[in-house]
Amino acid sequence: MAMNRIQFQRGLSLQQFLSRYGTQEQCFEALVRARWPDGFVCPRCGHATASQFERGHQRLWQCSGCRTQTSLTAGTPLADTKLPLQHWWLAMYLLCQAKNGISALELMRHLDVCYRTAWRLKHKLMVAMADREASRQLQGLVQIDDAYLGGERPSGPSHADQWKNKVPFVAAVETRDGRPWYVRFDGVSSFRREAIEQWARDALAPDTQVISDGLTAFTGVTWAGFAHEPIITGSGRRSAQQPKLCWVNTLLGNLKTAFSGTYHAMKFAKYGSRYLRALQYQFNRRFRLQDIVGRLGRALMSTKVQPEHVLRDPAETRR
Repeated sequence: MAMNRIQFQRGLSLQQFLSRYGTQEQCFEALVRARWPDGFVCPRCGHATASQFERGHQRLWQCSGCRTQTSLTAGTPLADTKLPLQHWWLAMYLLCQAKNGISALELMRHLDVCYRTAWRLKHKLMVAMADREASRQLQGLVQIDDAYLGGERPSGPSHADQWKNKVPFVAAVETRDGRPWYVRFDGVSSFRREAIEQWARDALAPDTQVISDGLTAFTGVTWAGFAHEPIITGSGRRSAQQPKLCWVNTLLGNLKTAFSGTYHAMKFAKYGSRYLRALQYQFNRRFRLQDIVGRLGRALMSTKVQPEHVLRDPAETRR
């Protein structure tokens, strides 16, 4: 069996990481490059030149056009952070290099911070990941399947209580030459035709061909104007072994293994979509593991400030 070059590629070793991000100055300069890769751009007027000066222990840029003063982290999730920048870069490294993700509790121990700090840092990084993945559209030949994140609550007094921590989502895999390429994991309100139709319009590029099982709701893909091949698979192992749906079933199995092995007390209904997007971000950037930390740094610096109430209640972002 031939070796999978993507799976067995060399990542960013800990020694390499420390050589790039081992000091506060290295981390600061890396953030400068992440925020302004082509040089300073004023956040107010877009002017490209500025003078630099220090006030206390903070370096500031003053725009030569509108005279606005700004710091490196102003307007980003790092605004007013009390953590050393090494902590931010180490959190990005740990989150990106762990194939199954990393829990806030484990991050707390690695960074030697309190749990609340580790939780907020992790969720700010996941928001940056989710923002980068929100507009991705799959194209070509796409396999899709329905799934639920979370489990039943056996002690619930009613049938309705058993579904409070379950999140319905659609798993979609774009394939090229018989191999998985890009994925999307999207929470949906329900598995109804109308919901799947709207999902298809958002998640799929024109001329995409979709393969699914025989779930009636997937006729919403046809309603959205896409070519759709439903396959009656039955249930159990026979369904999972359907050759035309092998990759979406494989990735769903890997996803559920990652969640069950890493997260043991997550509020799926509240934060499930954020975690799904984070795993989607990692999978879709697996081709160059050497660069994934720097790319997350750029994503973080282009993300807006995340107030505490938005981190705690993702529904606030939709209001």
